[in-house]
Amino acid sequence: MKAREISPLALDSYQRAARVILSNHLVTQTYPDRIALPLLRRWATELRDDLMTLFGYRLEVTETTARLFTVSDRLDAGTPAKTSTDRTFDRYRYAYLALALAALGRAGNQITLSELADHVAADAAQVDGVDLSTERASDRDAFVDAVGWLAARGAIALADGDAGGWAANPDAGEALYDIDRSVVIALFRPPRALQHLRSIRGLLAGADSATEDDTSEFGTARPVDVKETARRVRRALVERPVVYAADLDDDELVQLALPRTAADVELLTGLVAERREEGVAMIDSSGRLSDVRFPGTGTVAQVALLLAGEIADRVLDPDAPETARMPLPRGRCDDLIEQVDSAIPQSGIFDSLAGHDGFEPADPAPADRLFPVVEDEWIAGTVRTLTERFGRTFAAGWQADPDGLGRAALALLERLRLTAAVPGGVLALPALARYRGVVVTIRDRTPEIDLFQSPANDSEEVTA
Repeated sequence: MKAREISPLALDSYQRAARVILSNHLVTQTYPDRIALPLLRRWATELRDDLMTLFGYRLEVTETTARLFTVSDRLDAGTPAKTSTDRTFDRYRYAYLALALAALGRAGNQITLSELADHVAADAAQVDGVDLSTERASDRDAFVDAVGWLAARGAIALADGDAGGWAANPDAGEALYDIDRSVVIALFRPPRALQHLRSIRGLLAGADSATEDDTSEFGTARPVDVKETARRVRRALVERPVVYAADLDDDELVQLALPRTAADVELLTGLVAERREEGVAMIDSSGRLSDVRFPGTGTVAQVALLLAGEIADRVLDPDAPETARMPLPRGRCDDLIEQVDSAIPQSGIFDSLAGHDGFEPADPAPADRLFPVVEDEWIAGTVRTLTERFGRTFAAGWQADPDGLGRAALALLERLRLTAAVPGGVLALPALARYRGVVVTIRDRTPEIDLFQSPANDSEEVTA
């Protein structure tokens, strides 16, 4: 590793550069900020070698962009594109984003928002189930969200006008954008031509080398690629909040148990490995590698923290009734792949080019570890109790919807690999024990003070 050759005084700068590219994948002159690209350019040579050696990731750095081409071992539904107001993209926003990127690739140095909308509308009309009508406010809003996503990453820069004015009234408003062609090119470069694929599996790691079985032409078992197995485990360490032993096969377990596997990731990123019998979590004290900070601010994050503590107390309480136990659910990645594959337009596949991807799903690892199940009814009752106790500190929209708040809190816990949904409840996963015994404090705010009376406590925020 090149990181071992860096002096201790410069190592912090190198690790910050590694965290920047691992968390963003695309860095431009303005995204995520103006100091990120110079930092990456300083360490480009060392990062290029270490990222390839440890993870199999390819890094390309130019004067205006830095692009990390990652390798995906599985699909992850927990990292969607989001709008500037933190709303998750729906299928229309994704479609408009893809079509806008294609239109920008054919455009000149500048383009107006209405002209870009016309190009996207014309292309959308050729895709079944997708259309863009500038007469509909909902379509304009979705289109502007997609354009805003591109603008945030520097693919386009507002030169004049206002996108919000166009969204409100396309006849009166307009916006002019400068196009950064280097960013447009860097944004979308899949490892294989999408029209050649019959399944999204073709974009996952091992799709090119996998065969219909795991035996050689002589009938003997193929040797395990230890180097690639180690890369796969390291990728999991930086991509997943927690790597559980129950998720890994025997060869991956061997690599996870080796001290050097996590130590190499620590040296590159500055993260700290927390190792337990059940698995390994890389702790990011800087808060700059993960896209979700937990514990965090906001009603959902606060309720998720409180609920995590309640679930941990329920499971670990020796006086509580014994809970049922189940293994981690399997096949969720396969289910997600089937959902994505079902949306592939068959008319867009070139039969003469697309072939069998030669990739068969691997048999799941043996699920020999069981985890306690916490019932949905108990969770719903606990969320209602928390709402009664701390509801006045919650955002107004959640105070009247405790059921929706509970679902949002559980979704956050599942994304963090603290729980896993199963029929009738959730599994309490080992990392949840970190939050047992959460202590709640109420921040008091007194906007007005009566000189002749003691100020009354006005609880406005829950912190834990």
